[in-house]
Amino acid sequence: MFTERGYADTSMDDLTAQAGLTRGALYYHFGDKKGLLAAVVQQIDSEMDERLEAISTNAEDAWQGFRRRCQAYLEMALEPDIQRIVLRDARAVLGGASPEAQRRCVESMQQLIDDLMQRGIIARAEPQILAALIYGSLAEATLWIAASDQGQTHLADSLAALDLMLRGLLVQR
Repeated sequence: MFTERGYADTSMDDLTAQAGLTRGALYYHFGDKKGLLAAVVQQIDSEMDERLEAISTNAEDAWQGFRRRCQAYLEMALEPDIQRIVLRDARAVLGGASPEAQRRCVESMQQLIDDLMQRGIIARAEPQILAALIYGSLAEATLWIAASDQGQTHLADSLAALDLMLRGLLVQR
């Protein structure tokens, strides 16, 4: 329901009717509408993480997996659930991604970067800092894409910039 109407235009009565719960049950499990939004965001974040992990795991090589994972993260900004709930409403209501979600993203990216460095694919740098910089760039780009009425154009521009940025990491041979 948050996807169709947005957080502000979805009432507790709407939520209880759709979920088939009493208002008391909803408050018991989530505290309030904001708590429900946080739970929905956490679920969507988990699903995004699983999808991104599958991309890395199923790639033909580590570099392609890393590149494709970063590209997919940007592409997700135009998916209705992610765009409306995670990138718009959660940011406005909850203040953006939780520190825990950000930490998980940076740690996951750090592991991939460290692996690419160990393989001699990308230049050496401090993996945690590089992961934070790349994650921050991706996170800001998704907000820019999601907020635009020209999302496809902004996605294409972001993908081109991402490619340029990532190519800069490669070891020069």
